[in-house]
Amino acid sequence: MVEKEQSIINQSFHSGFLLLEFSEVRELQILHFFGFLVYYLATVTGNLLIISAVASDHRLHTPMYFFLMNLAMQDLGQVSVIIPKSMANSLMNTRHISYSGCVAQVFFFLFFASSDFSLLTVMAYDRYIAICNPLQYEILMNKQACIQMIASVWITGFLYGVLHTGGTFAFPFCSNVVNQFFCEVPPLLKIVCSDVNQIEIGALVLSVVIGFSCFTFIIITYVHIFTSVLRIPSTEGRQKAFSTCLPHLTVVSILLTTGFFTYLKLNSNTPSHLDLAFSMIYSMVPPLINPIIYSMRNKEIKNALSKLLGLEHFSLNTFSSFILLK
Repeated sequence: MVEKEQSIINQSFHSGFLLLEFSEVRELQILHFFGFLVYYLATVTGNLLIISAVASDHRLHTPMYFFLMNLAMQDLGQVSVIIPKSMANSLMNTRHISYSGCVAQVFFFLFFASSDFSLLTVMAYDRYIAICNPLQYEILMNKQACIQMIASVWITGFLYGVLHTGGTFAFPFCSNVVNQFFCEVPPLLKIVCSDVNQIEIGALVLSVVIGFSCFTFIIITYVHIFTSVLRIPSTEGRQKAFSTCLPHLTVVSILLTTGFFTYLKLNSNTPSHLDLAFSMIYSMVPPLINPIIYSMRNKEIKNALSKLLGLEHFSLNTFSSFILLK
């Protein structure tokens, strides 16, 4: 009898999950829809501009901008996986997401997010070679090497997504209520019927090892980078080097601090509004600020965007003011 009831429960859960809603008040749901719509349009526009600028300007056909274009593609994928569904639910006054939709959301979010962090690690290596070993840059960062690095980034993200998605949905769920506005591993593991301590520990160890390894590599490379930059005699040269490094460190810091907070507390009973806040920061902030900080501190990107938007007669300062007003 118990097995029969459990089977009925499992079948009902396979029809879908209920996501966390921001408010039960209809007016606030509509406000949430328009707020996310503005955010989504701004993020998509910013990243598409970066992709178009790099693709259309032959002067930007270099490893650094090739990686930046891939970063913009990953950011587009990441926000497109979670934001449209949340907007649709708010507009239609529902919390539902299908079982297959939840699986797809978990996989693609992990795929794009892990690929994003792997690419930030590759970009740190690119800056290290460019600043610390400039004479060997064209040899070490040739076209074939860049393609291999990007392929490794995407493949790593795919494997990471498959591993965590498979581990999360390998067991039956005791509830279909997900305390998050999108399907994410930590809240899903909290509603699994089986003892998932080993799964949680395995997922935690894997994430920490990968994240800490990448973080350590980034820190070591930037110690060498800043040491080399401080030796540059000209002030303009130091400013140019810092302008390509500081945005990168900003994004890495935001991604790591908020992401680690979320995934290091799988067993905690912290109130869900804190989970929601940190998840929103690490899932939504980097895709929005990446185009802004990379374009604001990069003269080549600003020139390419000026040309792309037909503003080539504007001064760089005027264009910067135009972007900031947007």
